[in-house]
Amino acid sequence: MIQPVAYQRKVEGKSGAHLITFDDGRDYVVKFLKPEFEKMLANEWIGYCLARFMQLPVPCARIVEIPPEFYGNIPDMDRFVYTKRQFASLYIENCKNGYTASNMEIITNVDSLAGIILLDYWLYNRDRTRKNILLQEEATGEYRLWMIDQSEILGSYSWSLSELEALPDTLLRSATHQIMGRFIKDEAAFEKQLQIIRTIPRLLLEEIVSLIPDEWQVSAYEREKLVNVLLFRRDQQLPLIMKQFTENVYQPLKRGQK
Repeated sequence: MIQPVAYQRKVEGKSGAHLITFDDGRDYVVKFLKPEFEKMLANEWIGYCLARFMQLPVPCARIVEIPPEFYGNIPDMDRFVYTKRQFASLYIENCKNGYTASNMEIITNVDSLAGIILLDYWLYNRDRTRKNILLQEEATGEYRLWMIDQSEILGSYSWSLSELEALPDTLLRSATHQIMGRFIKDEAAFEKQLQIIRTIPRLLLEEIVSLIPDEWQVSAYEREKLVNVLLFRRDQQLPLIMKQFTENVYQPLKRGQK
């Protein structure tokens, strides 16, 4: 397991993340367990694992251990709950977000965009804002898009079982989804990504939630119910939500481009 070697700085955002250099020579955005954000780390892990299975552009991440003696290098640690393990996501350099990128003419990984949108709907991610995409310029007007920050999937960073079992099946208000939708060339891309999601076996979902560290405050009962909710949303709700999105968001966007 990689070890932290140098503290860098705070990272902007309500999760209170910090940028830390590890002994593999790379910088990671590290998130810690925080009061009133009890499910944030578990959400990040679940969202990351499913995005990786779908081969979506999410920065490489891992569960790390920050030794107690290193905590003294980190400001404001009295705001967090000490845990042995934390969630660390590779820091992608030289990026802009959806607010600051200009002259965006081409998304070079456009084939991933429908998958990001469907994953957000499957996991009910209300926080796919322009700040939660990174745009890495590869040439003038050409950007590679990265999806970051899955801390508010499942409706909240502090969800309860009753909230989990009542997740909405309605459209999200996301200007970022509309930005991505403008670059998706063919509506068939959504069906293709839906079929990929449908190949995810129950055993994989069970394995992903089983790897959530115990100190991240997800009980065994919650893990079992979570898998059931994900399967229900995928099989029963997501196809209908996709139809709503393509008819009410994607198709009007494409008509407006003509």
